[in-house]
Amino acid sequence: MRFAPSPTGSLHVGNALTAVANRRFADERGGVLVLRIDDTDPARAVAGGDEAILEDLRWLGVGWDEGPVRQSERANVYADAAQRALEHGAIRDTDGSIRLGRTTLLRPDGSATYQLASVADDLALGITHVLRGSDHRPNEGTQRLVAQAIGGELPEVIHHGLLVGDDGKKLSKRHGAVAIADLREEGVPPTALRAYLEELDLPAHDVRFDRGRVGRLAIDAIAAMPDADLAAAAGAPVEYARALRGARTLVEAREIGRQIADPQPVSLPAEARATFERFIELRSADDRLDEAGARAIVRELKAVGGDLRALRLALTGAERGPELWAVVAALPRDEALERAGRALPSG
Repeated sequence: MRFAPSPTGSLHVGNALTAVANRRFADERGGVLVLRIDDTDPARAVAGGDEAILEDLRWLGVGWDEGPVRQSERANVYADAAQRALEHGAIRDTDGSIRLGRTTLLRPDGSATYQLASVADDLALGITHVLRGSDHRPNEGTQRLVAQAIGGELPEVIHHGLLVGDDGKKLSKRHGAVAIADLREEGVPPTALRAYLEELDLPAHDVRFDRGRVGRLAIDAIAAMPDADLAAAAGAPVEYARALRGARTLVEAREIGRQIADPQPVSLPAEARATFERFIELRSADDRLDEAGARAIVRELKAVGGDLRALRLALTGAERGPELWAVVAALPRDEALERAGRALPSG
């Protein structure tokens, strides 16, 4: 197998679907996945584009067994293939280019086109199966002819449906955040996106990209993360993990961690004094709280008509956030008491 992106920057989710499908297909058959960077067209290459692809694949947990093989470093392979094609029907034009029928194989400057480089590499690298998006289907006939002209046979080719936008067209920047880098920046956990792509398997037809499904899987992924991993991803102490677990994205988890660690100062009504006095009394009882103990404190305050909104503001500086019991459990006793005392309204 081979996954062969062009170095145009961060992969979009459609490319990622192909990468995941290739890795799974190879693994299920005890095969090998080669990462090939198709960079024969300098006009399409973006500075750092190949490194962005490697970062995306590592983030997704998609490994490769060989490579990365860069086509820009394989001119000799393509020159040899073009020479063999000349012996089997290709012609050299007056400008120095080589073509097979209406398909250009080498440009006038001697550089290989996509059609020649892709086929020559598939043969030279021993690729047995090519798994790619259906937008490449029109290339298959031409590539079979090229393979025969250079003395080989095209590998078995499997095309899968594309991920498309709500308009039914192939995903692009006009559809919003569809690049892996964008989703990573939004705080989607890699396991969530990988799970979504695995769910799609090998779609026979085009599939609309379901951003909502990715969001739901993100919540599930955050809920399932080990405490240490979640805290590290949020840049927060591991003690905060229970409070972070209700976040919808890792960005939100980082914001929750920041709220708890460094709450903004707030002004609270005098009527909240009784709530804080009772909270201080209840929280002073135990050094460490488990979930049951934290829930019991919140339940007791609610039962006596306590101002839970004011307590949340005192502990986090925000009106919204994770469940209040999780915040109470996350804060060490002395810190919780200090914040409650500092916010205690006069009266």
